[in-house]
Amino acid sequence: MQEWLDRLERDGDLKIIEEPCDVNLEIAHIAYVEVKKNNSKVLLFKRPVNREKGIEYSMPVVMNMFANFEITQKIFGRHPDAIAKEIEELMHMKPPQGFMEKLSLIPKLFALKNVFPKRLKQRGLCQQIIKTTSQIDLDELPILKTWSEDGGPFITMGQVYTRSLDGKMQNLGMYRLQQYDKNHLGMHWQIHKDASHFFDQYKDAGEMMPVSVAIGGDPLYIWCGQAPLPHGIFELLLYGFVRNEPAKLVKSITNDIWVPEDADIIIEGVVDPNKLEIEGPFGDHTGYYTLKEPYPVMEVTAITMKENPVYQATVVGKPPLEDKYMGWGTERIFLPLLKTTAPDLIDYHMPENGVFHNLILAQMEPHYKGHAKQFMHAFWGVGQMSFVKHAIFVGKDAPALTDYEKITEYILNRIDPKNLLISEGIVDALDHSSPETLVGGKLGCDCTGAEVSSSVDDLLDDAALLEKIRSFDTDVKALKQYGIHTKNPVCVIAYKKNRAVKELFDKLSKFSSHIKILVVVDEECNDIENPYMLIWRVTNNIDAGRDLRVEPFIIIDATNKNELDGYTREWPGDVLCDKEVLNQLKQKGLIDIDENFEKKFYL
Repeated sequence: MQEWLDRLERDGDLKIIEEPCDVNLEIAHIAYVEVKKNNSKVLLFKRPVNREKGIEYSMPVVMNMFANFEITQKIFGRHPDAIAKEIEELMHMKPPQGFMEKLSLIPKLFALKNVFPKRLKQRGLCQQIIKTTSQIDLDELPILKTWSEDGGPFITMGQVYTRSLDGKMQNLGMYRLQQYDKNHLGMHWQIHKDASHFFDQYKDAGEMMPVSVAIGGDPLYIWCGQAPLPHGIFELLLYGFVRNEPAKLVKSITNDIWVPEDADIIIEGVVDPNKLEIEGPFGDHTGYYTLKEPYPVMEVTAITMKENPVYQATVVGKPPLEDKYMGWGTERIFLPLLKTTAPDLIDYHMPENGVFHNLILAQMEPHYKGHAKQFMHAFWGVGQMSFVKHAIFVGKDAPALTDYEKITEYILNRIDPKNLLISEGIVDALDHSSPETLVGGKLGCDCTGAEVSSSVDDLLDDAALLEKIRSFDTDVKALKQYGIHTKNPVCVIAYKKNRAVKELFDKLSKFSSHIKILVVVDEECNDIENPYMLIWRVTNNIDAGRDLRVEPFIIIDATNKNELDGYTREWPGDVLCDKEVLNQLKQKGLIDIDENFEKKFYL
């Protein structure tokens, strides 16, 4: 970690903050604002404090380690596409023909020996300081409370190391951990994760589960922890492949979990499979709070660390954030693996304002009728791709998936209600829009064909269309049309929701000559002039099985759901910055933003 910080400082990528900053909201708010800027920097807070508890911490806090594309590429050591190419070459390796081919194969095979982690016999740098029993105090770590309504402080960039009951499988995951007191943490591993599967094994056997949590060290560790590797593959194999040198591991002091020897901090402990505590709420990467739920509890048995550790953390919430750049690396590197299931896939992209699982764009070469729909089922059946809610498929003639203006035009010229596939399947545990947890509607959109022939029969301007619609329902407060030059313009209306939106749908069916796609959002929490955040809101807020109509035109209800809609779950609130904290940080000169910036990103 220290080597990385030194390099970042030399390269002008590090912003050092000497002013004392509070672990309660202040540090997270500064990082949240910084990473939304163009060419944002890594932040090093030299003097973290907890004013409520009267603590001045002895270790600095680093935030936004994956601050932009250039820094992320430095962490990988090369462009993620180059790593993907190496993976693809290995996957298509054939038996060598002749002596010269055998010779050329030797360097590749020799390099593979570095994939496997190396277990050291001695103690590591992460064990220069060891605290056990009565010495354990999580308050010595500058654990952040990132949002006002969070249930407490959370470790947000912990590398959680676990192993199967028989010891044959190891796992590295990136899960948040809520601090309850001086020696207990809430373990937020969701039901679909490998660590949760291991937990079930220990519970069935009636045994305590060992867990070690690493913080800091090589930044690549934390990326590996969120990488969507197949079940049973230890994520640090990926570290060895990317670095071309093995991860060096040491045994934890109080359990049999092996951890990176150069981590800054290790928190060791055990989880009682029969003990659950309420965890949350927590402002999550969807931009909404995840609600209170019971999760396992880790009892800390040791805290070890370097002599001069650095505490690493992240902040999640509304996009764009640090996970934008981490996700970019994942997207590029895992393309070859995805092609093994979908061989005619050319490329794919997960826009950050679709918060990854909510929206994917995929480019393919269709060979027969229904090929794109076959792909949709393949996507929804593969690993973490099975959590994707909305998938839009385009043909090989499509523009670059990251050229949002051109790809949007391409899609809107090809949308046909007959080519929409509404299905149902598992959804991420963080999804709030589905009628029940873990299962919800999915939408696949086949835009691989030629442009559709029909368009809007009678296109009105925004003012005229708004006036006409308001003559039927005065709760429609504003209207904005996008893509009016395409075959399928998108009409967005801001609605004051006093009744179920389906009643509005019935009224608006008579406007089929003026509208091809209609999106309804709540008036009070949306800016219909802000397409970036509209994508975020809409992809978060809809369940395709409930909120989508295709006749007489495509209608989407992206409002917050409640009892009017027959929605019986608790709808979570938006993640919002504390206005008073923002103003104080402005006065201190620690952030420099105006009202337009706050509105642009729904701060």
